[in-house]
Amino acid sequence: MDFQIFNSSLNQDVPHIGLPPLLKALWYDEKGDWNKAHDIADGMPGLDAAWVHAYLHRKEGVQWNANYWYRRASKASPNKSLKTEWEEIVRYLLAKNINA
Repeated sequence: MDFQIFNSSLNQDVPHIGLPPLLKALWYDEKGDWNKAHDIADGMPGLDAAWVHAYLHRKEGVQWNANYWYRRASKASPNKSLKTEWEEIVRYLLAKNINA
C-alpha cells in the first residue's frame, strides 16, 4: 500500500483488513478517534510504537508526556505541524511495511 491509497482509505468507515496496528492507529487518529488510536499504540513495544505514541500525546496537547515518548523513540520533539508529522510517520511505516 502506498500513501495515496492509505490516504484515500480514510473515506471508508473501517481501515483496510490487514493494516498493521501502528498504521491502523494513525488511520483512526486521522478519522478523529484519538482514543482508539491511543488504545492501539499504548503498550506496543519498539521505537516505532513510541514514535506514534509520542505523536498522539503531542496532538493531545500533553507535551511532557509526548516528550517522554519522543525520548523512548530516540527522537527529538519535532518543530513541525501535527499534519506534517502524521504524514511523515505514515510514509515511514508504509515504506517499512513494504520492505519487510
